[in-house]
Amino acid sequence: MGSDIQLGSWLEVATEAAQAGGSVLRQYWGRLEEVREKGRPGDLVTDADRHGEAAILQVLRRYAPDHDILAEESGLLGRQQSPFLWAIDPLDGTTNYAHQYPWFAVSIGLLVEGVPQLGVVYNPVSDHLFQAAAGLGATCNHQPIKVSITDNLAHSLLATGFAYDRRETNDNNYPEFCRFTHLTQGVRRCGAAALDLAYVAYGAIDGYWERGLSPWDIAAGIVLVREAGGQTSAYDGTPVILSSGRILATNGHLHQAMSQVLQAMPAPQPLPFLQ
Repeated sequence: MGSDIQLGSWLEVATEAAQAGGSVLRQYWGRLEEVREKGRPGDLVTDADRHGEAAILQVLRRYAPDHDILAEESGLLGRQQSPFLWAIDPLDGTTNYAHQYPWFAVSIGLLVEGVPQLGVVYNPVSDHLFQAAAGLGATCNHQPIKVSITDNLAHSLLATGFAYDRRETNDNNYPEFCRFTHLTQGVRRCGAAALDLAYVAYGAIDGYWERGLSPWDIAAGIVLVREAGGQTSAYDGTPVILSSGRILATNGHLHQAMSQVLQAMPAPQPLPFLQ
């Protein structure tokens, strides 16, 4: 997969790229002139997304011209022949950003032969910089972080999100949200998957699940959680498949319990307000 030295160097590149993108987000914060939908209701894009991604790509192309890139706004870039693939979200939480709700981030992950190996998640408003690489641990603002020690759902705080297609499909996590709300001290829906995963790694959130995600939403966060001592998987406990759009991430202690709840949920049924 590459030595610790190599991953450490690429982590520095990812950090520079994330901070370049974050600088753009700060420039546009509260100054947006146009907010558009990309096709589905609620799926927004702004000048900050586009220009932030351009700043990130400029850094990656300078240091890693032969690597492939999967970026939210630009799609798949490169010759698709490299074992290295950067997964980039220049603005995770665009809806929050557009409403000046300060829960959003730049997310940059590096996959080596399809496996997430390093990640950087950066909120430029709070100036929280999360970094992790395989075997090198996880940090927030350069201080080591660890997942929580909560081992009982009744004492836990969870997070989730609702996909953009929630208005169109019965396969959503509304029932799961209600179930976990009854079983825990609370479930938060803040609107940025990368930050949700980062705060699982930080120990502020004990567990997180969501569907309808893209690889750039979770590639970096997977590494953060893993390196902070947590666990990530599909809902059934098998390895995460990035293309599935589903993830379960926990402090490890709650993983089996959350997986059991998710697997015990009945098959999706038509909801009255979707008909």
